[in-house]
Amino acid sequence: MAYKLLILLLFLIPSFAVSQTNTEKDTTYVHTFQDKITTRVGFINSTYAFNLSDKQSNASLKIKPNQETSVAFSILFRSIELDFGFTPKFFPGNDDDEEKGDTEKLTFNFRMFLGQWMQTIDFNRAKGFYIQDNSNKNVVALLPDFKVNTIGGTTSYIFNKNFSFRAIGFQNEWQKRSAGSFIPSLSYYYHTFRSKEYGMHNNYSLDIAVGPGYYYNSILDKNFIISAGSNLGIGINKTKNSYETITSTLYQSIIRTTLGYNSETFFTGYNGNVSIYKYDQKSDINFNDSIYFFEFYLGYRFKAPKKWIDKVDAFNKKAGL
Repeated sequence: MAYKLLILLLFLIPSFAVSQTNTEKDTTYVHTFQDKITTRVGFINSTYAFNLSDKQSNASLKIKPNQETSVAFSILFRSIELDFGFTPKFFPGNDDDEEKGDTEKLTFNFRMFLGQWMQTIDFNRAKGFYIQDNSNKNVVALLPDFKVNTIGGTTSYIFNKNFSFRAIGFQNEWQKRSAGSFIPSLSYYYHTFRSKEYGMHNNYSLDIAVGPGYYYNSILDKNFIISAGSNLGIGINKTKNSYETITSTLYQSIIRTTLGYNSETFFTGYNGNVSIYKYDQKSDINFNDSIYFFEFYLGYRFKAPKKWIDKVDAFNKKAGL
């Protein structure tokens, strides 16, 4: 795949904290690196796939972008995180354009914490896919002009104020004592599909799902964490293609795992996330999709300049945050 500065991300992540007593975290459970600048490099392998199965012929195909390993650099201070990423050509598996085609990707993400609420907003764009036969994993055809745009988000509530999601997602907090939390979520995503070659102009898929979730951070000692959790959801999907519009029941399953090491300055770890979406469609052709995300990261924290701290503190005080 061509060397492109396309993957990842300009993250703008306001991590607002409500100052009311009933939402404050117990410092014996969570340590916040409030006056530290966090720098981070991640090696990411992520992809998503659309699975098509024909009930009459039993054929099973997968439409997916060319999966590659990218590098993402980030810097985080208080409420703002900036990320930049690219895809090195010399990484294993990043030089198979002739077989699987060239995929261009662009992703933006926004995450906000407001008390115990967590809000995410995602935008993903990909152009250039290939078709794989699920029976033998062979590439059947290339779809160089096939485009998929996705926009949506998730609204979640973290019931246990002493459980730190930031400790496993952003590393600007650390879980000091083991804790878990019930985290129900509402998710909503809208996908559009375009291809001039195949006459796809107004095809789309809308997903809305709600369901329970539970995550647990287990502290092995003061420096090591293992975290695992899952969200299950049920909802509705509406899909429009060139021939029909289908409304069906949506079943959602998300599994997340984390293994991490942390000190006051240095941290490292692994994140894995698998999302499966299945649709109970009354059609000869069934459509399901899945998302896979795996990351190994390294990071370092150093004290922020006093001017930065004073300015942010003054702004938060004036804004009542």
